[in-house]
Amino acid sequence: MSRRKKLLIFGGGAVAVAALIALNAAGRRDRGESVRIAAVERRNLVATVTASGQIEPQRSVDISADITGRIIQILVQEGDFVKRGDLVLRIEPSQYEAQVAQARALLSSAEASALQSRANRDQAKRAWDRAQELRRQSPNLVSDEQLEQSQTSFEVAEAVYTSAQYQVAQSRAALQNAQELLAKTVLRAPMDGEVTRLAKEEGEVAVPGTFSPETGLLMTISDLSVIQVAVRVDETDVVRLHLADSAEVTIDAFPDTTFTGRVTKISKSAVQGVAAQAGATNQAVDYDVEVTLDDPPSEIRPDLSATAKIITATRDSVLSIPIIALTVREHEAISTETAPQDTTKSKKETEGVFVAVAGIAQFRPVKVGIAGEEYFEVIDGLAEGDSIVAGPYQTIRDLRDDTRLRPVKETTTERP
Repeated sequence: MSRRKKLLIFGGGAVAVAALIALNAAGRRDRGESVRIAAVERRNLVATVTASGQIEPQRSVDISADITGRIIQILVQEGDFVKRGDLVLRIEPSQYEAQVAQARALLSSAEASALQSRANRDQAKRAWDRAQELRRQSPNLVSDEQLEQSQTSFEVAEAVYTSAQYQVAQSRAALQNAQELLAKTVLRAPMDGEVTRLAKEEGEVAVPGTFSPETGLLMTISDLSVIQVAVRVDETDVVRLHLADSAEVTIDAFPDTTFTGRVTKISKSAVQGVAAQAGATNQAVDYDVEVTLDDPPSEIRPDLSATAKIITATRDSVLSIPIIALTVREHEAISTETAPQDTTKSKKETEGVFVAVAGIAQFRPVKVGIAGEEYFEVIDGLAEGDSIVAGPYQTIRDLRDDTRLRPVKETTTERP
């Protein structure tokens, strides 16, 4: 067979295949686009905001040392319950006892010097008084120079005594400071609660946590009578939250139990992350939210992972549509701002659904309200019983007005 004949046969086959494909596509168009049809119905809807976080006690205190010293005794263990004022830890006191002894000796020396200077002042006062008395009795007995020297000696003695008094006060303050430092070698519980963290062991050195709280941390005492879930909520959702909103909380450590709670705190400012501090502007913005549990389990511990589903709104028996059915299309809007006879048409993107009218898709603008887990509340644009296109998702994205529809059996609800 010649090459030309082979090419003619091959070309004819290709044309036939293309014709079959075109006929098949045309047949599908004639049959209509395969879609799921759903009726607009009334349902009870619950709008929620879900966020993850950690379990935290409502009140906890991190205990750090105010002085530097070696830990010689820890009197509690993790899980122990303590009362306010209970002794929990001791730091080696010998260095601070020596400082107290030194300060006490300096105070005694200053007090002795003050007594001596007072005696000198009293003596100088008596000498000046005698000189003044003799001068009154006989001006020739005491010269002006002697009188001035007596007065100067008294004034100097008076100043020295005043200085000695200030020295006594300074030494007394130094002793008080040394005693306070010594007292800080004994640490007591600042509140009733449970020891939830021990960060140091006996023999380690305790340092002040002024510049590094983690380094200075010795232990944490928490009040576990009130438990909260600390979560971070996105800026698009936080505006829907209100104080006292109810919530359902699941804790990973208790997989078969759902706990109830209420929102007790919504931060007014966003969480400042590392990116924000560096000047980045395209990072996600989150807000801290606290949910207090109504009846926490006795075995609960801080830092457990938890998820809070906060109920922001409820609707009873309202018209609803599947979330997947809502789409956006350019829709003609009539503007009559100038005059009724000068109407102009413009197009803008509008939310809506495709309604099935006699087997044909017709886009209809819809105003929606709250969103449940699977359905939107319908405020305006649809009536109960209207048939709408409810899937598949990709088909709804590409669907156009006046497209013929071919309903198929609905299986499961598809989420975009």
